[in-house]
Amino acid sequence: MPDWSLRPVDLDLRLVWCFVAVAKHQHFGRAAEALHTTQPSLSRQIHRLEQQLGTRLLDRTPRGSRLTTAGEVFLPHAEALLRSADQAVQLTRAAGGPERITVGYTAGIIITPAVREVRRLHPDAEVHTLHLPWNEPRAALLDRRVDAVVARMPFATDHLRVITLYDEPRVVVLSREHRLAGKESVNLDDIADEPMPRVRRSDPLWSAFWRIDPRPDGRRAPEGPLVEAVEDKYEIIAAGQAVAISPERSDHLRPDLTAVPLEGAEPSHVVLATRANDGNHLLEAFCAAAEAHLTGEHGPDHAAAPHSRPTVPDAS
Repeated sequence: MPDWSLRPVDLDLRLVWCFVAVAKHQHFGRAAEALHTTQPSLSRQIHRLEQQLGTRLLDRTPRGSRLTTAGEVFLPHAEALLRSADQAVQLTRAAGGPERITVGYTAGIIITPAVREVRRLHPDAEVHTLHLPWNEPRAALLDRRVDAVVARMPFATDHLRVITLYDEPRVVVLSREHRLAGKESVNLDDIADEPMPRVRRSDPLWSAFWRIDPRPDGRRAPEGPLVEAVEDKYEIIAAGQAVAISPERSDHLRPDLTAVPLEGAEPSHVVLATRANDGNHLLEAFCAAAEAHLTGEHGPDHAAAPHSRPTVPDAS
């Protein structure tokens, strides 16, 4: 029998998630970056939650934000609400019919061998795939748009389980008219003074890794033009205004660009990421297939390389 003492409450869990993010970061700007949204949008969502609760939860300060007394009371309950909702979704899905999983992937990464293997082993399961923008692996997992993601690091790994599948050497993308075009390889000294594009609202971790900023000697990477999206940088490079560092197996370059191997730089790490403590049986099957079949070789018959794969510990 239902518990008739309970009454419906007008509480949007997405707004609760936003509040927990601001409470944890103690800063609207940092929380907005983590949630891949803007500060004004995040402020409006917090205001809506405060209207639903009828009290103020956060105060802005010169250094960020702080919880009000009501916010301190609400925070542990908010976290419990999110955990309970997550558990309810997982248990309901597990009990409700055919197994299903959605696997995300980003540009230049092939997941077909692992997906094919899971479909072979679980013919009654629903295995879907979803291409994601370069900056959405973490958000897509936490928003439950996908159950697993194969993508390039770096991105924040808290609340995630991350396993390194393989490494990709990095290259320098140049105009075919550039002085370094045609060389067998280059190093950081060769491009020390070359401007590098900056992507507006890019994740700081991602930007620092792909610009190698700062450089090993402590110098900052030269500032290049500011662009709106990663794809825009290729027009800048083709015009000779900048160079960029990319993974070796990225999207096919346009004909007026070329890529030269970059020596002495840490490789790009391609990883499999899932939500921490997700017990989906089909998800475990995909993880096993990914480790066995996604090795960085694009041919269908390549077996996993016999080297150990480091695991990034859960940071939840």
